[in-house]
Amino acid sequence: MEKKSVTLALQGGGSHGAFTWGVLDRLLEDERIQIEGISGASAGAMNAVVLAHGMTAGGRDGARQALRDFWEAVANSAPFSNVPDNLVAPSNLAAQSDLPPAFKPLLSLLRFFSPYQLNPFDINPLRDILARQVDFERLRAECDIRLFIATTQVSTGTLRLFRTRQMSMEVLLASACLPLLHRAVEIEGEAYWDGGLTANPPLFPLVHKCVARDIVVVLLHPQPHNHVPRSADDIWHRLTEMGFSSTFFTELQGLILAQREAKRSWFSLGRLERRLRQLNMHVVESQELMSQLGRHSKLNAHPAFIHGLHEEGRRRAEAWLERNFRQIGVRSSFQLARLFG
Repeated sequence: MEKKSVTLALQGGGSHGAFTWGVLDRLLEDERIQIEGISGASAGAMNAVVLAHGMTAGGRDGARQALRDFWEAVANSAPFSNVPDNLVAPSNLAAQSDLPPAFKPLLSLLRFFSPYQLNPFDINPLRDILARQVDFERLRAECDIRLFIATTQVSTGTLRLFRTRQMSMEVLLASACLPLLHRAVEIEGEAYWDGGLTANPPLFPLVHKCVARDIVVVLLHPQPHNHVPRSADDIWHRLTEMGFSSTFFTELQGLILAQREAKRSWFSLGRLERRLRQLNMHVVESQELMSQLGRHSKLNAHPAFIHGLHEEGRRRAEAWLERNFRQIGVRSSFQLARLFG
């Protein structure tokens, strides 16, 4: 059996991370795909760590089960239910994705009150789910997958990456700490917010610290937008969305320029230059669906919505494997320059 090694870059996006669960579920099912390293932010970090822990404890089947257990626990902890289970399928996810009208006024409070006021006891269901499902001590000691989890240092506004041997409950909660919903997470005396603010997901550690030639990026944020927001609510939503995607595209553009320069030279003298010349990029996404989902759908953890996204992720990964498996290790299946002209 021909086996190919890849690294994964997993974007954050709240409950949309269930799409990434579906992608990972299908990739883990294919024994030809070997995963060397994973970078992630927010929901992408959750998927990365849960997969790595499951793989450490029980191999591929253990990783698949761990991801299923995590997302079903997230769905079961949802504070609201707005869609009957039999209505949500990949074909009508967009129509059923947004929050119920009664819930939306509560979101407006986030613009006027901080989580220190609205959530004085720092309640976070993810903390209990992770405590039950992830043995961080075993992960640090035994995991062979290279993890690169993004967080944002509040005091400097800069990226800090945590690696496999540094992984902890606090690191993972920090990577998914939305400033408007949760208190900053303190690690070693420093406060941290969501890693998606500074790298969503980070690419450079997969280039510098891994050997696999191929990076597979799972994208959750739709690009580009074809309309200009005009209402205050639309503008606020678009600014928030840009804040969690602009860092990735800035890093991607830098990678394009670096590759271009590396390929211009006749000889590859340095390790990084050789690495850039050999690097291949691949993307698994569902732009059509993500661009149609309701603006608050990242907070929708209804079980049927979660499972619908999972099925869409599996379907997209299946299609990607059929089209591009032979290109892994040979060439990119995604043209980076097409995003920037």
